[in-house]
Amino acid sequence: MEDQSDHLVNEAFGLLPEGSYLMTAGHGGHRCGLLVSSVQRCSDGGQLICVAAKKGHKIDPLIRDSRAFAIGILDPGDKLIQRRFASTDSAPVEHRILGVDDPFDAIETRTLSTGSPILPRCRTWFDCEVLRRVDLESDTELFVGMVVAVWHADEEIKVQRIADPEELD
Repeated sequence: MEDQSDHLVNEAFGLLPEGSYLMTAGHGGHRCGLLVSSVQRCSDGGQLICVAAKKGHKIDPLIRDSRAFAIGILDPGDKLIQRRFASTDSAPVEHRILGVDDPFDAIETRTLSTGSPILPRCRTWFDCEVLRRVDLESDTELFVGMVVAVWHADEEIKVQRIADPEELD
């Protein structure tokens, strides 16, 4: 009976949206990225995004210090980004051996409003200021960000704020 219940629970969770995303942050000349699969729009107005990320990643202090992050939607066929950012330390094994700690090396990058690196090879990016960081009692934490700019179809769009973040407290 438990096997049937487990199957139904897993089937139900399978209905929730999941994808491949790259979460990036930059501060003080350092850049970092993390592959994540759980990203949700968390407001009807579309300006808030919630990201579930693994705790203890090197991106944490960069998000904390910059108070910003960016989320890029990955093309499922883009193996380069998946390979470069697959490691929990953010730099692939072969780069750590060479002493290179920046997985963005040799990939075109730019920044939008917050200074978080974006890769134009991803068609869509959301540049966000951190509103909340929720430390869960698990190996995951949540970041809620207010979208301040979007990169889509090779064009940067500044997002008009509907409310001041201070008013959301």
